[in-house]
Amino acid sequence: MKRFFLISIAMFSMFAAHAQSARIFRSEFITYDKREDAKSDKRQETNGYEVFKPELISEAGGEKRYLQKINIDATRNDYNTFFHLENVGKAYILLVNNVVVAEIEDPYTPADFMLSRYLHQGVNEIIVGVRDSHTPQLQEGIAKPNFTQFENSYFFMQRRLSVRDFEIVLEPDTTRQYAKLKLDVIVANDFNYQETIQVGFDIYDPKGKLKEYSVNELEIECRSQDTLRFNPDIYHSYTFKWGDGKSPLYDVTIYIKRNGMLWEYIPLKVGFGKTIFHDGKFYRFDSALKLQKKEHFNALPDRPKTLAAINQAKAQGFNTLCPDYPQPKWFYDMCDKAGMFVIDCANINSPTNSDNRGVGGTPANDPKLVDEYLERVKAMYYRSRNHSCVIAFKLAGDNSGNGYNMYKAYEWLKSIEKERPVIYTGTGGEWNTDLE
Repeated sequence: MKRFFLISIAMFSMFAAHAQSARIFRSEFITYDKREDAKSDKRQETNGYEVFKPELISEAGGEKRYLQKINIDATRNDYNTFFHLENVGKAYILLVNNVVVAEIEDPYTPADFMLSRYLHQGVNEIIVGVRDSHTPQLQEGIAKPNFTQFENSYFFMQRRLSVRDFEIVLEPDTTRQYAKLKLDVIVANDFNYQETIQVGFDIYDPKGKLKEYSVNELEIECRSQDTLRFNPDIYHSYTFKWGDGKSPLYDVTIYIKRNGMLWEYIPLKVGFGKTIFHDGKFYRFDSALKLQKKEHFNALPDRPKTLAAINQAKAQGFNTLCPDYPQPKWFYDMCDKAGMFVIDCANINSPTNSDNRGVGGTPANDPKLVDEYLERVKAMYYRSRNHSCVIAFKLAGDNSGNGYNMYKAYEWLKSIEKERPVIYTGTGGEWNTDLE
């Protein structure tokens, strides 16, 4: 059954960050040392995983500083260290060994950082300085989430030759007879010399039957990254249509081999189907969808209560949830499992003076804020784009004004997302939305 589906290897960059910033934009994931740990999400069993539980060390000038020390011993020399930070509650500054490596104004969107170049062997100090945002106007219309501070924040390590990101979709073929798995695996080599690596995947249908697997070898130049593109046919897939209340999910695992040794496992779930948007309508399996939207639907701090709320919305006839800002990863996982559509939204909501089209009259038309707008839209997009539930992306909350920053945000998102619509209902009849 084993076949190789390597179509192409191409240079592929998935990251966009401000200069001198440790922040990266990618799918939210960690790697596991064992397949069984990946399947059951036993993170504590994974080498290099550490929960972020800092201590408060100072409070002055409206800023609280939290410290956690991490030890990088000689066995970590061939690893990169990543830091996932969420539920901070306010804007923050990130320092590594007293060096400022990032400043984040968005208080609600989870963020990922690559810390390796700022670390040294031995004990390292990671400080998060929590303060009020310099751009509070961008989330003035949003109720603050009531999560425990730093909940689900953690460090984890990957080898310097490893998977950096991925894109996945399981969609109908052109003949509508079977499915095509489109899996792009971005592999990075952060060593100073060329390296060879083997990247593999396997996919199981919702009943646990192995449908396909493949392993391909790739040579990567030093300090660069390449993309492996897998594109196998998955037969008998129409038994497992996903979406609009139906929720069968395929299990996909990406894994790495080097010198015959398995390195890391990345577990994914994907639903069969693709939502198409044209002529102002959503289609799935060539049939028009009637979206029943539940607006302002955000995750609750309690996961069981969130799941109960999703199931209640489903029972009431809603099939599309519309959050006000990017949600925790587990929220999208729940929607994948429930067969609920999601229209994701960047953390931008600034209704004050939204009708003022003068330069600087509204945040949306203040060019000094364009980088902040783009950062928030990128953070929303890269985190959720691989979830089957996400069928569209929303630039901002309703009535957040329009202007230069919204134009740039729309143009960027359309340049990277070719199929799903980009929505903003506050354009006032202008061109930067696909759906009013």
